[in-house]
Amino acid sequence: MATFIPDTLYLRGKPAPRRIPARPEVSLCLDCLGTLLEPELAAHSGRVVAFEPDGESFTQYFFVACEDFAAAGLRPEVAAAIEKRVENIGGSCGECGGRATWLWISRREVSSLDQTERIEESPGAMLCAKHGAAKLCEALGKIDEANLFYVNAPYSDSGAYVWI
Repeated sequence: MATFIPDTLYLRGKPAPRRIPARPEVSLCLDCLGTLLEPELAAHSGRVVAFEPDGESFTQYFFVACEDFAAAGLRPEVAAAIEKRVENIGGSCGECGGRATWLWISRREVSSLDQTERIEESPGAMLCAKHGAAKLCEALGKIDEANLFYVNAPYSDSGAYVWI
């Protein structure tokens, strides 16, 4: 199960609406979440660094804009490493050759957001929005059991999907 709260970011435990009016919160199975989330992600024109979530221990998977990294609780060195990666997204999609706007970083490359050096150096996969959305939803769909208390949609031109 997952709770999709598309237009809200939680900062220091408090809801911070990112769209007014905010769309309602909905609880879904992971398959239905993917069906709802994938078209929205594919339509997002901004730059996204997406970290593959840890299917065994995560309870939240959310987008946070670069300007909200500190308020969302990312350590300064982690925020700086991710921001550097966001700024350097470019080139061609590894799947279709289109313009890359996503950087997908697998768990093999970065298994914890505490691995600042690995965040800075991992090659990741450059993807267009369509293939980045598909990769993210595919990863969520491969998780056998999860109780996600919070998933949101991108709300800014640049940021990252992180998990806790």
